Amino acid sequence: MKSTQLPENEYASFYTPYINALGDVNLMEELEISLHDFIHFIQNIPMDKFDYRYAQGKWNIKEIIQHVIDTERIFAYRALRISRNDQTALPGFDENDYVNNTEAANRSIQDLLTEFSAVRHSNLFLFKSLSEEQLKRIGTASNTAVSVRAIGFIMIGHQKHHQKVFEERYL
Repeated sequence: MKSTQLPENEYASFYTPYINALGDVNLMEELEISLHDFIHFIQNIPMDKFDYRYAQGKWNIKEIIQHVIDTERIFAYRALRISRNDQTALPGFDENDYVNNTEAANRSIQDLLTEFSAVRHSNLFLFKSLSEEQLKRIGTASNTAVSVRAIGFIMIGHQKHHQKVFEERYL
């Protein structure tokens, strides 16, 4: 499925910028392509930038990478539950609490990228294992309706959003 074919009623409006930023991409292909793009992008950041904060109270690049990893895990959990026809409303999460309770600033970039790769590869297997019917299933997460396939596109859009933030505010 292409991102431009995703009906707007399958995700909350606050995800629209993530979806629109993708252009016309295939879900399965872009899950893989964006993995490699992100790793390549991060590996080209100068070493002295990884602990940089552009303002007081803002996350550094390592913390943002950990945030992307944590968020992708949460999105994958939501996709799994909804794909299995679990109708339980899934809660939101406070991204600041998550980042404040990591040791990302003390980790190496290679370690963070290896973890990101492992998480994304796991999610690729998950999404590839789903039928068209499962991908179209809609559940509730963060008090809004969302389809499994929309979650996949949101994962990619979230990653790309932070990559753009790196370019605009950190580099």
